[in-house]
Amino acid sequence: MADFSTITYEVDTAVCTITLDRPEVANAQNTELIDELDAAFDRADADDAVRVVVLAANGRHWSAGHDLKALVGDAEPDEWRLMRETPEGKWHHEKVMYFDRCLRIRDFRKPTIAAVQGKCIAAGVMLACMCDLIVASDDASFQNPVLRMTGAAVEILVEPWEMPARKAKEFLLAAETFSAAEAERLGMVNRVVPRDELAAAARELADRIALVPPATAQVVKRSINKTLDLQGQRDAWDYHFQAHHWMHNTATALEALEARKAKGSMKEVFAEHTTADEADDS
Repeated sequence: MADFSTITYEVDTAVCTITLDRPEVANAQNTELIDELDAAFDRADADDAVRVVVLAANGRHWSAGHDLKALVGDAEPDEWRLMRETPEGKWHHEKVMYFDRCLRIRDFRKPTIAAVQGKCIAAGVMLACMCDLIVASDDASFQNPVLRMTGAAVEILVEPWEMPARKAKEFLLAAETFSAAEAERLGMVNRVVPRDELAAAARELADRIALVPPATAQVVKRSINKTLDLQGQRDAWDYHFQAHHWMHNTATALEALEARKAKGSMKEVFAEHTTADEADDS
């Protein structure tokens, strides 16, 4: 198989480590990265030696979310960029690339662990929460400031399922930044470790999970996910995806999109929607 260019892929005994590898843009998720991530999960699924997948990231930060600069510019493939010029095209693009691709990781039959460091923002939070477990470094932080930028969070509203409803509202409406310690207290993160121990801690947990026979691990994972589905998780996510797209097509959102295109720099746009205390130091 061809080498990947935006991720790395490594198998060591029973553990596959897939690593986001765009550190120069804080691992922002463009089409190429999402396509390669999907292909990497295909490869891990087909490899019977792999029992657990660790999703990690190179560089200072885990993921800054969607690559918005690529989306509003001309850096994405023509087929997607042109499709997004209509409401129905935008809906299809995001259903395939963001909603379905993320749910594919959530429903992946083998156990998954996200190893998160630095900033984990918006679609980065969504991606991390698709994994079964999250191990975070003590310098990790979580934020979803998209409401300030006129969006309705991101495509899959994970927050009400990761923390109590009042904290989810605070996190989203106030664009709160939660530390790794706070995320662990709320139940979104399984454990917090020193930054230099993150890879080892994720690997140690993966090795312990790999001791469970694959069929057993897979059926129990599916049963737990089914429990969440019976509680309404998948229906709630589907509802929010529709609401997310309704918001896309309001005058508020369309005017903001034109303003972002005019500015050209997403870092400049993001700065307008963050306080001095929240400013990105990357």
